[in-house]
Amino acid sequence: MSQRREIKDRLFEQFARIGQAMSSSKRLELLDLLSQCEKDVETLASNSGMSVANTSRHLLILKAAGLVESRKEGVHNFYHLANQEVVELYCGLRELAERQLADVEKIVDELYPGEERMEPVDRRQLIKLAKAGAVTVLDVRPEDEFRAAHLPHAISVPLPKLKSYLKELPKHRQVVAYCRGPYCLMASEAIKLLQSKGYKAIRLGEGIVEWQAAGLPLVHGS
Repeated sequence: MSQRREIKDRLFEQFARIGQAMSSSKRLELLDLLSQCEKDVETLASNSGMSVANTSRHLLILKAAGLVESRKEGVHNFYHLANQEVVELYCGLRELAERQLADVEKIVDELYPGEERMEPVDRRQLIKLAKAGAVTVLDVRPEDEFRAAHLPHAISVPLPKLKSYLKELPKHRQVVAYCRGPYCLMASEAIKLLQSKGYKAIRLGEGIVEWQAAGLPLVHGS
């Protein structure tokens, strides 16, 4: 084998490290969660339904491939995505699967049957309506994700707190709820609750990642 052939093989082996790190459904879910904001291992374990030990193992694999970075604060280890390119890589993989794999659409049909499928929303018009107080935009994600970034004029009402917050919502105003993105269930659950209480409510089938990718403004901080 020539020296140049050996070098080229080594190069492609490095490229393969990224693919190998992303070849786990659970590691992809961790990347999805970290696209919202930095999180500690315990929170990631709770959000992904894994044990802390298993979550840590997956995070170390992602870190070895340069996809995530970590920092220690007291006894807690916090992880965040290495850079914006990781978000774009994850979203590109998801979009490719949506286009190329028929099973994706079948599973989405199961996830959001019938009228639960995401409704089209004019994003710039939504900003104008929210600013004017014509609609209420609810961010039903956890508060740490809201603080990291949220849609303009959105109100933070984490899903577990929504029922007790209903008395603050005027029924004459349409509600638009959003969460982590097209495959997150929190906004769907929020819409079911709101509609059962007589609110006109729809789900925005996008999260902050899709919003940012479209070049639309986000708000950082409380």
